Amino acid sequence: MDRPQGLSVRVKLTLSYAGFLMLAGVLLLATVWLFLLRYVPERAHLVPAPGSDEVPRTGVFPVRSELLDAFAPRAAAVLMFLLALGLVGGWMLAGQMLAPLTRITDAARRAGNGSLSHRIRMTGSGDEFRELSDTFDAMLDQLESHVAEQQRFAANASHELRTPLAITRTLLDVARKDPTQVQPELIERLHHVNARAIDLTEALLLLSRGDLLARDTVDLSLVAEEAAETLLPLAEQRRITLDVTGAPARTNGSAELLLRMATNLVQNAIVHNLPTDGTVTVHTEEQHGTSLLRVENTGHRLPPDLVPTLAEPFQRGTERVRTDAHAGVGLGLAIVRSIVRAHDGTLDLVAGPTGGLVVTVRFPGTT
Repeated sequence: MDRPQGLSVRVKLTLSYAGFLMLAGVLLLATVWLFLLRYVPERAHLVPAPGSDEVPRTGVFPVRSELLDAFAPRAAAVLMFLLALGLVGGWMLAGQMLAPLTRITDAARRAGNGSLSHRIRMTGSGDEFRELSDTFDAMLDQLESHVAEQQRFAANASHELRTPLAITRTLLDVARKDPTQVQPELIERLHHVNARAIDLTEALLLLSRGDLLARDTVDLSLVAEEAAETLLPLAEQRRITLDVTGAPARTNGSAELLLRMATNLVQNAIVHNLPTDGTVTVHTEEQHGTSLLRVENTGHRLPPDLVPTLAEPFQRGTERVRTDAHAGVGLGLAIVRSIVRAHDGTLDLVAGPTGGLVVTVRFPGTT
């Protein structure tokens, strides 16, 4: 739908400048009339000199009509000059004033066409245009980062989904070449690959609906206890001590998603731990108006550059890769981060001083 075309901002500013300049000229001329010309008589009055009875007959005597005849054309010429000066000067000043806006518009047009790498980087004084430019650059930074993250996620998801499908096709090709041979191992492997593909698909669906949730009052301490109870057999199997401490910590959110978040954190802490005799501590509390959930475990020392990437989708550190049934699909902490964002919370990952990982989640407390 075509929008009606109107005067540009530059034209409006030019007309405004010229109009104000003309108004100032008219006011100046009106002042001359009010305080000068109105006191000039219509006719010449001959006044004799003091002490003399003779009336002077010669000299130049100002008359209002004659002054007006001489003044009016020149005043009109001055007003025309002011009008021309206002239009030309206003056009130049408006162009200079709107130049930063032109740069911002050009950057917005490029962003609309898909180019998010361009930045305005306006210099000069911190006026309104500079503030708008800096805000726009910050928005482009966030958009570029978000788009890059989504592209990496799509590429990694495609790769991860392709892997089990390719394995399944290879196994089926082997079975088709030898249909008479009973292959219980093949069936078991197909079952394992299919379960992995289902887990990955469910994780992707959960990430896609992270922002669509019904909010209710949830106690993080109860969520932590339920997650720990569910994963206690896994902890006992690995000879991991699982301990839940703390006090009630209430927040508003989805009980289902918060339980999934806590389950992922506890399972991650159990799986990526010492081979035996490790510990996992889950702690909840209310702190300065926020509800806190902290999961801490023992384990190998983590490289400092690895920790910030652990919440990225499909990112697995070399020391954290598992080859057993709980290897996962690399989305555990990514799902946690998605759920935390959907609940307006914060996620902090810190390497333990002696090894392991400390994960702290903070949510707004209930009002």
